[in-house]
Amino acid sequence: MNNISILWVDDEIDLLKPHIIFLENKNYKVITCRSGQEALEELQKTNVDIVFLDENMPGISGLETLNEIKVIDSSLPVVMITKSEEEFIMEEAIGAKIADYLIKPVNPNQILLSLKKNLDHSRLVSEKTTANYQQEFRKIAMDLSMVNSVDEWIDLYKRLIYWEMRLEDIEDNGMFEILESQKTEANNHFGKFVDRNYLDWFGGDGPVMSHTLFKEWIQPEIEDAPTLLVVIDNLRYDQWYAFEDTVGTYYKKNKENSYLSILPTATQYARNAIFSGLMPLEMQRKHPDWWKNDNEEGGKNLHEADFLGAQIARLGLDLKWEYHKISSLRQGKQLSQNFRTQKDNDLTVIVYNFVDMLSHAKTEMEVIKELASNDKAYRSLTQSWFKNSPLVEIIQQAQQLGMKLIITTDHGTINVKQPSKVIGDKETSLNLRYKTGRSLTYEDKDVLAAKNPEKIHLPRINVSSSFIFAKNDLFFAYPNNYNHYVSYYRNTYQHGGVSLEEMIIPFVVLSPK
Repeated sequence: MNNISILWVDDEIDLLKPHIIFLENKNYKVITCRSGQEALEELQKTNVDIVFLDENMPGISGLETLNEIKVIDSSLPVVMITKSEEEFIMEEAIGAKIADYLIKPVNPNQILLSLKKNLDHSRLVSEKTTANYQQEFRKIAMDLSMVNSVDEWIDLYKRLIYWEMRLEDIEDNGMFEILESQKTEANNHFGKFVDRNYLDWFGGDGPVMSHTLFKEWIQPEIEDAPTLLVVIDNLRYDQWYAFEDTVGTYYKKNKENSYLSILPTATQYARNAIFSGLMPLEMQRKHPDWWKNDNEEGGKNLHEADFLGAQIARLGLDLKWEYHKISSLRQGKQLSQNFRTQKDNDLTVIVYNFVDMLSHAKTEMEVIKELASNDKAYRSLTQSWFKNSPLVEIIQQAQQLGMKLIITTDHGTINVKQPSKVIGDKETSLNLRYKTGRSLTYEDKDVLAAKNPEKIHLPRINVSSSFIFAKNDLFFAYPNNYNHYVSYYRNTYQHGGVSLEEMIIPFVVLSPK
């Protein structure tokens, strides 16, 4: 069967003979010891797969033996078995990272279950996950042909993320490849859905989008408690799930909603829309000194606080508020050190730019390309950053101050894999997922085109300019130096276009624990 070796340590090992025979009949090899010291000597000369360890033994105790075992092999699973139900023993054992905790008397099936859980866990989870996804695959495939509303697309996208994060940890790469193809198909359908419906979403009955987010969802939340609003730039749904547990140490989730980023799904458009409560065309008209088009020099997000102040005044809100933009570790640490000065605010807004910097660094730095070579690695890198960032310290302080917490983003990002040729003049914008300019030549099937930008509330660079947005995982490439350009940007994270990853994004409200 499995050639699994068990070391069973108990000063009354003779009384466990029926259990040992039961395991041996199932082809497990059982080595027995009567004391902790004997067990430690055995481990110095024998490799075993798991240890069953009695807590109450003469000589060195089970807990002392456990600590010594972890010195010898920190990854070796140890199952503590004890007659005692005293809480401090459980806490000591759990603190030493035991694999399981069983109370005497134990029956053979309890032992077998513990073995399955600790040694056969990966195989069993893999088999169960694969079988479940095979069933879900058929259901998702059927739903793809029928999904026809924003809420249905949000539900389907979350299901795809769920299965992606489950399948990436199992041994069956074939299933993961099937899911990847299903995500591609879903994005193809989603692109067509957005193409058909995007214009209608501005008619009053549309979904919550960037420019309506503050009024519809943020304003009601800040009316009853001091609130910390964290906008993590360029954050995808799966990345939020990657560090949700860390936030959960300090906060409990009250609600999780999803809203849609406007097009282009790019920072200067989507984030300015959040803070202004206006679409880009209206921003340009109402606040020409604060808005810059793609072809204009200077920073495009320098007036977010001004936009927010204007929106708060327009909504007639009497708030004490502050805005902070964090673009470096130094700025994050500085805010963390001084965060208690925010305690009297009704609203504290933090824009945290790390994820955006990471996605751009992946394009420009080979080491980041290696560290974030795919979505799984990208999530892992985001999780590692978050756990060690000043943002966690800020969230912890907000919890201590009793502040409500809102976490959201302005748009997501997608790993681009396939080039799409585009031709434009020298005034054409440089973004890889959208272009605006005159006389654009492109593949119709690859893009959502807005030949009259005003209809979707976007400003024109000039009288004859239009917008195009890349669908699925495409990125725009010019014919000049085409092969070098494609090689440089393929498998990088970009935003600005039409995809589930870029447009469907989280809005999470949490209360302090």
